Amino acid sequence: MKFELVKLSYATDALEPVISKQTIEFHHGKHLQAYVNNLNNLVPGTKFENADLETIVKESEGGIFNNAGQILNHNLYFTQFSPNGGGEPSGRLAAAIDAAWGSFENFRKEFETAGVGLFGSGWVWLAKDKDGKLLITKEVNAGNPVTKGFVPLLGFDVWEHAYYLDYQNRRADHLKELWKIVDWKIVECRF
Repeated sequence: MKFELVKLSYATDALEPVISKQTIEFHHGKHLQAYVNNLNNLVPGTKFENADLETIVKESEGGIFNNAGQILNHNLYFTQFSPNGGGEPSGRLAAAIDAAWGSFENFRKEFETAGVGLFGSGWVWLAKDKDGKLLITKEVNAGNPVTKGFVPLLGFDVWEHAYYLDYQNRRADHLKELWKIVDWKIVECRF
């Protein structure tokens, strides 16, 4: 199976000022493209040659895992944003967040705290377990909740390349701003 760079549903400058055109061009066009190229070079002749991305992430290790994990993570990341995003979730997802954290504001604070507190590079995720219970997970490097049997719903990238051009070392500011572009309809569909 040949993997391809996920297409953006918005222009590279559409998420400004939250994420700049320059960051999108480097993050999506360079970093993610490199992961795609690397995985396409690594899987031929392996048991993952015809596997889908999620299977590779669940069953691989080393370089194959790192590149597949980053592709899966970034595919979810870039498709969860919209220039018309923001606000709060609704329906079943909103009710589940309220049940787990008491309010969207409490969830948001805990999610940001998890992202700021993750040492080094990685991801913070809103995920659901097999029973539909919501949880926040912190994943280092290319980690994804699917490796633990969870379904990733919303992920914020805390690798420096995701925010350094726009926020320098201010990870917390980056995390606070991302809520303005979350497309809750996409996240709710994942739920």
